[in-house]
Amino acid sequence: MVENMCSISVFPCVYLMFLLACISEVGFGKMVFNVMNDGAIADGNTDNSKVFQIVFNKACQSEGRNLVLIPRGTYMLAPIVLKGPCKGQVEFHIIGTLKALIDETSTIDINHWITFQYVDRLVLSGGGKLDGQGPSAWDDNTCSKNPNCKALPISLRFDFVTNSRITQLTSINSKNAHVNVFACKDMKFDHIHIIAPKDSPNTDGIHIGSSSNIQILDSTIATGDDCVSMSPGSKNINIRNVTCGPGHGISVGSLGGGPNEEDVSGLTVTNCTFIGTQNGLRVKTWARSYASSVFKLTFEDIIMDNVNNPIIIDQQYCPSRNCEKGDSQVQIRDVKYGNIRGTSSSKIAVAFDCSKGKPCEKIELNNINLTYLGAEGAVASSCSNVKGIANGQQQPGSCI
Repeated sequence: MVENMCSISVFPCVYLMFLLACISEVGFGKMVFNVMNDGAIADGNTDNSKVFQIVFNKACQSEGRNLVLIPRGTYMLAPIVLKGPCKGQVEFHIIGTLKALIDETSTIDINHWITFQYVDRLVLSGGGKLDGQGPSAWDDNTCSKNPNCKALPISLRFDFVTNSRITQLTSINSKNAHVNVFACKDMKFDHIHIIAPKDSPNTDGIHIGSSSNIQILDSTIATGDDCVSMSPGSKNINIRNVTCGPGHGISVGSLGGGPNEEDVSGLTVTNCTFIGTQNGLRVKTWARSYASSVFKLTFEDIIMDNVNNPIIIDQQYCPSRNCEKGDSQVQIRDVKYGNIRGTSSSKIAVAFDCSKGKPCEKIELNNINLTYLGAEGAVASSCSNVKGIANGQQQPGSCI
């Protein structure tokens, strides 16, 4: 085709060849940095962390739109921190599989595998996979018994990242949580798949703290811990069309564990499905807690499929059963549940165990239809220290 155009006129030939060269080099307006060109080896054995660092730094220090390309293949990767700020936009386009090392240096007493810091307009995409190789480390997780346990790496950390999108990626078998979002703003996660066995310890899907305007959309999360969890400082979080299970559900908290914690507010969870999870929609605070507030939470159009504790507020949270007793000082208010339907694996499908010292306020139940087919009798609800209102269908019968 190019030769035919050249026979007609020299100018179209030269222009077309120039155009094709530009597309090849910059990827439709993007400068492409292929890790293979800097010595990456996709053999599933060679550590590529130094190469990835070099390539990211090149892209980060280039103006305009820049794409770090990770082609097909399996790339071993030691813990790495990819740090901005960057002069232009960087897209990390993962087509292949990134695989974490399993040696002790890369596993014990280190809090990250892949970290992005201080980057604006970051994009992670490509349809590739992050394999944390969690089974090599899960036996080293002693945190349920030892409060001074050593850290295990979170697969993907975002610290101080803004105006960014994470899309079309799969994370499997993290050693600790899959994704951690800290001090970030205006981030969108969509079409993400997160996978770990239901008995894998502390493998939260996406954990958020001290961050605002975070969206989690159109994704599937199946783990051994919370599908999504929000710690202090989580504000304006939107979770929509997420399938959760197995796992511990979507959780706010646990809160009140330390002094001067930031409030949690503005959470919206809509059109989500929970399958066989330990909890559905949960808010949890430590029993003897420091003061803070949780408010403006909305849960609407939710399907529960064989879920234990579909709707739960637990202000006596104590996973180790060795906690100080007392009234939680976390104030929970303005929480709305609407059109929640499906099946509960526990007789108590709606449980509000609120603080005697700071009762839950303005709790609203609208059209709740949860059934229980177990041997313990009819589905029921349980309320302590809660004030609110119930409208429309209420199964189980409301105790507010």
